[in-house]
Amino acid sequence: MSYTESVGLHGDALKIKLSAPAVEGKANKALLKFLAERFQVPLRQVSLKQGAQSRYKIVEIYQPSMGIQVLLADDCLK
Repeated sequence: MSYTESVGLHGDALKIKLSAPAVEGKANKALLKFLAERFQVPLRQVSLKQGAQSRYKIVEIYQPSMGIQVLLADDCLK
């Protein structure tokens, strides 16, 4: 079974493995949903700023209730 997860740092970026395929925006939607859940914010507070068609993306999370450590925590990294 495939699932979305944070797999760690890749250079100066965070690598996230997505369960959704990169077709018709499904991967982007899965990424935004994953980040909204991790940062405990509504989906409307997470936006893709750059890289909709790229493997490398810039995402903005407006007023997150959690810090970046939530993606680097041991339970996120398998």
